[in-house]
Amino acid sequence: MASIQQGPNGPVLVLKESALQQKGKDAQQNNIAAAKLVAELVKSSLGPRGLDKMLVDSLGDVTITNDGATILKEIDVQHPAAKMIVEISKTVDNEVGDGTTSSVVFGGALLARAEDLLKKDVHSSTIIEGFQAASEKVLEIYSQLSQKVEPDDKTSLLKIASTSMQSKLISEDSSSLSKIVVDAILSIATKKGDEYFVDLENIKVEKKPGGSIDDTQIVKGIVLDKEIVHSGMPTRIDNASIALINSALEIEKTEMSAEIRITDPTQMQMFLEEENRMLKTMVDKLHDVGANVLICQKGIDDIAQHYLAKHGIMAVRRVKESDMIKLSKATDGRVISNLDDLTEKDLGSADLAHQKKVESDKWVFIEGCKHPQSVTLLIRGGTQRVIDEVDRSIHDSLMVVKDVIEKPEIVAGGGAPESFAASQLKDWADNFDGREQLAIKKYAEALEVIPLTISENAGMDPIDTMATLRSKQNQGQKWTGIDAKNTKIADMMAINVVEPIAVKEQIIKSATEAACMILRIDDVIAISGGPGGGGGGMPPMG
Repeated sequence: MASIQQGPNGPVLVLKESALQQKGKDAQQNNIAAAKLVAELVKSSLGPRGLDKMLVDSLGDVTITNDGATILKEIDVQHPAAKMIVEISKTVDNEVGDGTTSSVVFGGALLARAEDLLKKDVHSSTIIEGFQAASEKVLEIYSQLSQKVEPDDKTSLLKIASTSMQSKLISEDSSSLSKIVVDAILSIATKKGDEYFVDLENIKVEKKPGGSIDDTQIVKGIVLDKEIVHSGMPTRIDNASIALINSALEIEKTEMSAEIRITDPTQMQMFLEEENRMLKTMVDKLHDVGANVLICQKGIDDIAQHYLAKHGIMAVRRVKESDMIKLSKATDGRVISNLDDLTEKDLGSADLAHQKKVESDKWVFIEGCKHPQSVTLLIRGGTQRVIDEVDRSIHDSLMVVKDVIEKPEIVAGGGAPESFAASQLKDWADNFDGREQLAIKKYAEALEVIPLTISENAGMDPIDTMATLRSKQNQGQKWTGIDAKNTKIADMMAINVVEPIAVKEQIIKSATEAACMILRIDDVIAISGGPGGGGGGMPPMG
């Protein structure tokens, strides 16, 4: 308790009595210990032979995954310093999609090495300077190491997609799934000048338990988890002309509360007939412009459904706005707010629109769009748990292919670039005088934790493995890494284990920044309760 300071006239209360304060080395050690624990938690799930974690929430829902970001998101970390390490995984996941576990393991290793230096009385500012200099040097080494590829080179993209799946549940099906991922990305990639851009919002993911992972498919169009509104409508239409309407096919109610007084039964009949005529006019308009499929964002009146069925128009209602936008991009149609404005030019087109049974549900598939700017991935699998993990794995794979298309440079995987950069860094550290040199060498040691952990998780002898790895790299075989699948040292480029440079750079940047931020903290003040004191607030720091 450091909230009371001794003044000339007795004790002075600076903080509330309920405040807790940790200073200096105690605060640093506490924060480092928490961050190391988080890294330890995900360490065993790194690499192709990494193991999965089963996470059970308060409601009993189970998540089985080896995705670092998902594990850390689900476990609800309380310690403030540990939360900073969790944020690394979130940043890496959002920015580049893959490398979440590596970034947390590397961040933990940096802090463990910094702790060794703090015990030897090296000041945290010196460590931070050394770490920052080292990170810049590593990024420079990576850029020299990386190989340029063509952004639309399908062979390279397939290698990238397949590598990202090797550490996941779907590794057995990686060859078929990586083709699906690359097809999806290349369908929606747009070129501006010499650069490509990819918006993953244009890929719709639908999940349905049943079948096996093999049954996962790409639909060059959009899948709607809705069924056709009327049993009398056709369930299959070839050469579909699609009207996209975001207003209701219903009689609009008046804005204010209105009352209609009817004095004669014939007036009632006229009133109903007028409503029918208005609905028929709406449907006739659709038929006249040549639409044979109607996708409506709002409701469709029962009478309108009857007229649509008579005209042989297939209709789906209450479709999400996001799906309407994707449909517009896929079919090249325009979303219309007012039916009167609809013209033939506004219609979208597809080779086929049909209703199909997916397990127990009926879904509408709009397939065979000519140049779809939006596509659908339909993920299948034995159980909901499997499907959720396949979804996470495919998301990572989509992200890494996007990374390479937007920044077309690759390096080998299997810990090869980390090990190579570490040995270069150790030589470079000799150019520095004083204690900063120690921090740079410790940074190099932390980098080697990545290949070391991959080999440990594969059941290899870590000391022999690292010795062989260093020896081969010193002989000029820079792409030598750990082939965890076959538990041996191999040329990772030769066995097509490649990763985007963007992922490697993001791991270095995020982990270094988080480690430096934690090392800067020398005072932790936890204030619990509101203005009147009392319960809750800050989580425990011990």
